[in-house]
Amino acid sequence: MVLPPLLVVTALLAVWQTYTSAAAVDPTVLPSPWRVLSQGWENRQDLWDATLPTLQETVAGFGMSFVAAWLVAVLLDFSTWARRGLYPLLVASQTIPIVAVAPLLIIWFGFGLFPKMLVVTLATFFPLTANLAAGFASADPEAMRLLRSLGAGRTRTFLMVRVPSAMPYFFAGLRVSITYAVVGAVFAEYAGAENGLGIYMQAQKSAFRTDLVFAAVAVTAALSIALFATTYLLQRLALPWERATRRKDHP
Repeated sequence: MVLPPLLVVTALLAVWQTYTSAAAVDPTVLPSPWRVLSQGWENRQDLWDATLPTLQETVAGFGMSFVAAWLVAVLLDFSTWARRGLYPLLVASQTIPIVAVAPLLIIWFGFGLFPKMLVVTLATFFPLTANLAAGFASADPEAMRLLRSLGAGRTRTFLMVRVPSAMPYFFAGLRVSITYAVVGAVFAEYAGAENGLGIYMQAQKSAFRTDLVFAAVAVTAALSIALFATTYLLQRLALPWERATRRKDHP
C-alpha cells in the first residue's frame, strides 16, 4: 500500500532533479530536490522553531473542532428541530472561504493562539460533524428496537448502538478533516502571526530563498501525512473488532 506512492514520488523527484540540473535552472526560480533537502537540513533548527507554533495551533484547533463536532452531531441526532435548523447552516458555512475569514478573525481576536485555533476549527469542523451525524443515522433499527424492548432508555440505546455504529464514519471524517488542519493553521499565520511555518514561508519568499520555501512546504506536507497516518493507529486501538471482522470476511 505504501510502496506504489513512494515509487511515484521517487520518479517525480528524479525527473525534477534531472530537469533542474540539465537545464541549469536558477535556484531562486526552481531549486532542485537535493538543494531543498540540503538547505532544509542546514536550516533545520529554524524550521523546527517555525514548526512548533504551527503544530500547537493545529492540535489545539483540532481539539476544539473535535469537541464541537461531537456536541453538535449529538444535538442533531437527538433533536429533529436542531437537525432541520442547523444542518443547512452547516452546509452553507462551507461556501465561505477560510482565506477570507482568517484576516477578520485576526482583526477581532489579535495575533495570539485563539484566532488560529478558530481557523483550524472552521476548516475541520464540517467533515467531522457530517460524518458523525451520518454514522448515528446508520444504526441498525432492529438493534435499537431490541434494546428498547428490554427497557433501555434513549441515552443508553444511543451509547450502546448509535455510537458504535458511528465510529467507522467518524474515523472517515477524521481522516478528511485532519488533512485540512495543518493547512488551516498555515493560512491563519499568513493572515497574521508572529511565528510559524506560514510566517517562515513569507520571510523566505521575500528573501528569494525558494529552496527554504519548498523545505517549509515539505515539512507542512510531512505533518499532514503523519497526522493522517495517526488516525489509522487510533482506529485500530479504538475499534479492535474491525480487524477481526475483516480477517473473517477475507481469510
